Amino acid sequence: MPNFELHSHKQIIKHREVVDDDWSVLKLVDDAAPESVDVPAGKIIVPLKVWLAQRAQLAARAARKEIGIWFASDELAHTVKDDLDQFAVIAVDFPKFSDGRGYSIAYNLRKRLGYQGELRAIGDVLRDQLFQMVRCGFNAYATRQDRNIHDALKGLTVFSETYQASVDNALPLFRRHPRGALPEHSDVGAGI
Repeated sequence: MPNFELHSHKQIIKHREVVDDDWSVLKLVDDAAPESVDVPAGKIIVPLKVWLAQRAQLAARAARKEIGIWFASDELAHTVKDDLDQFAVIAVDFPKFSDGRGYSIAYNLRKRLGYQGELRAIGDVLRDQLFQMVRCGFNAYATRQDRNIHDALKGLTVFSETYQASVDNALPLFRRHPRGALPEHSDVGAGI
């Protein structure tokens, strides 16, 4: 009996489009030891702990862009800072809708560590989260399979403007829109 399960989505949202997905996500079962997992052939996104335990064996497959990694919500992005260029895809698991730690992982991967590849949200991913996820650096989403992916796509356009700076726009709103200068003889700020 295998010590892992493979989870696949037929389609995901990637770069604001619904596309076919050719990656599978490997999840350990029954607290399997990461070093004992025999990672199957194909494009597989493995848990971070499997990558760390089997880095030497998986590096050649990663170079061929056949291995990605996924972070659990309690893991830290900087753990793989020296390996980031090896992965065509990095995923972040949202074990439940209300667990927001994945937003910080994504932000750190993009902004602090400079990861440029596909950054995918997996797990309990719903339409209501997508707009904030893109702001933190995600560009791909494996939404819950019991929901309509085309409906979820609408979550990326829920708002037309943002106030704060983030990964998707480095300037806050007040820096993006020019303001008129005060007239030269204005009483504003003169203490009158």
